[in-house]
Amino acid sequence: MNDLILIILAVIVLAGTCTAAISKDPFDKLIALAMVFAGAVPFIIEKGYLDLVIAAALIVPVTTIITLQAVWRCGE
Repeated sequence: MNDLILIILAVIVLAGTCTAAISKDPFDKLIALAMVFAGAVPFIIEKGYLDLVIAAALIVPVTTIITLQAVWRCGE
């Protein structure tokens, strides 16, 4: 992979991690975790674990929706 792309993806992962650690709002934390996932996927693909990426791409949106519904109910 191109070095510039690697640096950009690493910055996205680090920004998402720092945002998730600092943020107090659960919705912001979920957005930050989505940034971490989006930045980490190309690294996983580069290693050749396509089955892991496919499984994660199917599981992460479903768990995000379930978590958002749980957070929404707790906030009311």
